[in-house]
Amino acid sequence: MPSFPPPGAVTICEINRDLVAADALSDDRAKEAYGDVLGMVFSPIPFQPDALAPSQEPRASDESETTEIVPEASLASTIVKSFKQMIFPSCDPNLLEEFDTQKVSWNPHKHCLAFVSGKNQVTVHDFEEPDNKESCILTSDHQKDVKAVEWRPNSGKMIAVGCKGGICLWSASYPGNVASVKSGVISSSFGAFSRGSGDQWILVDILHGSSAELVSALCWKPDGRYPFLSYLQFSLTHISTYLASASCNSPSFTIWDVSQGLGTPIRRGLSSISLVRWSPSGDYLLTSKFDGTFHLWETNTWTSEPWSSSNGYVSGANWDPEGRTALLSFSNSTTLGSIHFSSKPPSLDAHLLPVELPEISSLIVSRGIEKLGWDSSGERLALSFKDGNELYQGLIAVYDVRRSPLVSVSLIAGAVAGAVHILSYFVLIDSLR
Repeated sequence: MPSFPPPGAVTICEINRDLVAADALSDDRAKEAYGDVLGMVFSPIPFQPDALAPSQEPRASDESETTEIVPEASLASTIVKSFKQMIFPSCDPNLLEEFDTQKVSWNPHKHCLAFVSGKNQVTVHDFEEPDNKESCILTSDHQKDVKAVEWRPNSGKMIAVGCKGGICLWSASYPGNVASVKSGVISSSFGAFSRGSGDQWILVDILHGSSAELVSALCWKPDGRYPFLSYLQFSLTHISTYLASASCNSPSFTIWDVSQGLGTPIRRGLSSISLVRWSPSGDYLLTSKFDGTFHLWETNTWTSEPWSSSNGYVSGANWDPEGRTALLSFSNSTTLGSIHFSSKPPSLDAHLLPVELPEISSLIVSRGIEKLGWDSSGERLALSFKDGNELYQGLIAVYDVRRSPLVSVSLIAGAVAGAVHILSYFVLIDSLR
């Protein structure tokens, strides 16, 4: 029987399939006890929501001065409170009260975290900076009502920020890698320097959508580059980087050719899209809506197959490393769904099969799964649950995953305590590889 951490405990790491918990996390204690095994200890990130006023401008005489951030609360205690105050226009408030958009993103190749830390700002924390505990705050007059943040794959340090009216693209500029600002981007924007670092974050481009559109879901094409067919009105003579975006108040999702700054809406009578997920190879794109329906798109001709669920909307979705299977969680169920393809792309012949969670279902009385995270190796799965028994509320369950012939999961010895977002756990997993 899996063991669960006592109330108030903080999970520090996983060692040999055991989740190690402590009464409190001390940097010195963690480094001394687990530093040699983990190689790196990820300290809590103190921050103050909206530390920079939206109208604040950098002083011309001292543009490189570090913005002072007064530690007000931990990421775990403050980020949830801040997010619950953000409201989506033109959407069902009951759904949006419980649905968390993409407010945290972990860099797939570096120990670097980006998260929405206020209504109009994103905070970036680089754990690889030696003895550096300061974060960078990204804010701009163009960046209002931030709802999503996503690291670009295979590009070092570039972040897409979904907000009202479009997408802001930020890039780190440092010696040897000077960020190139696209012509026409006027810098009333700025990013904070990180103390002890030469990095400066610069707003390099803005992808403009409808002024009323609130971009709430983002997903870069994982391999970064692909020549799309002319169906999307993109030229076959260039190879570019692509980004999918969607909005809860728009009837379509958009495929952006980032290098050209061009966006093509894909309209199929869609509305209130909650998430988009590109498969690792880019052959498929999954989009889901708040009404419980979701679409599988093959990206060669952009045809789709609609699916529907009686278990609420899709609250989380991830692909396996080969892009042959997708796992889905639902807002009103503690049973996962696994999509298995019967043949190779671009076929849409697939089957949706249930994946039971017997160990956790008998312990946690829950309305459904809140968040789902599947690590890049396909070996670990993490789930957070809505409501639940008071003793287990707020825990993240961690599973071993087997994918042959079908997906099956088994709960490992414990559950993560003291974490807000499921991606935080995979910071620890990646450090063990």
